[in-house]
Amino acid sequence: MIVTGEENLVNATHARISRFQPQTIMGVDFSGAAQAGKNAWIAELQVNGGGKRSAASQPLKLVDLQPLGRAAGDPGRNIVCKYLAEKILDSRGALWGMDFPFGLPIELGLGDWPDQIRHVTDFDGDAQSYGRHLVKIARRLGDSMHIRRETDRETRTPFDCYHYRIIYQTFHGMRDVLARIAGNAHTLVMPFDSDRLDRGELKVMDVRRIVVEACPSSTLWRMSLPRQKYKQSGGKPPDEVRRKNRRVILTAISRVVEMSAYRRKVMMENPGGDALDAVIAAVGVWSAWNRDDHSEIARHSRYRQEGRVYC
Repeated sequence: MIVTGEENLVNATHARISRFQPQTIMGVDFSGAAQAGKNAWIAELQVNGGGKRSAASQPLKLVDLQPLGRAAGDPGRNIVCKYLAEKILDSRGALWGMDFPFGLPIELGLGDWPDQIRHVTDFDGDAQSYGRHLVKIARRLGDSMHIRRETDRETRTPFDCYHYRIIYQTFHGMRDVLARIAGNAHTLVMPFDSDRLDRGELKVMDVRRIVVEACPSSTLWRMSLPRQKYKQSGGKPPDEVRRKNRRVILTAISRVVEMSAYRRKVMMENPGGDALDAVIAAVGVWSAWNRDDHSEIARHSRYRQEGRVYC
């Protein structure tokens, strides 16, 4: 393959992205429910050793963990999403891992990522109606109602990105959070903003924060940890099976994350496992950011349009 000078420049630009050394890793277990802040959690982890990736046996330290409703001052979805977008834009030297799909399958024909954001934002209806609308588009293309993105297949996400169990997260995450930060002069939403870097609209030296899609279930799969039966439904205290699986997960995470006994207890006792998922999201994106080939990701035609899970 012949590599042109322009392609070399693009590759060099994306290679420099990998040298972005965040001081803070933010993990968000997102919810699209009307009272999103009751179940959505946000975790803040500091990078030990001043950003040097292997400076400590536990390279990350959990410094804050709380429900998003408490952080935002109100559990209502509109307030939580607005707070989250503003907190992202106020952050410096931060890598954000957000647990909701950032994009939609190419096969649906909704265009590139800015077009998809406009499609979600302009839709006249709620999340459930939007999911049904996407199903209709898929049915016109063939027999399948649900089309998985390539990244969904690769990372074994539990659902496709407009499945009825995930559409509220996709709809409100894209419309109420990502639409508010897209195109910001100091923010990279990856891998979509590869195009902005290629065109010179955004310089690597100006990047203050990077936002990527996380999936705690995919991170647990990659780490060969239990990805089922650690969440307790109905708001009940975790039973012994869930507690056993959480102990296994926390033992593995504790090799990477320094955490207090109190925050460990919070993750053990939180019924839905949302507090634990926020920390897993942060660990997953931090690991992926340090491990992955960003030049190769930037050249991937599907990732640039439909998104990629960093896990």
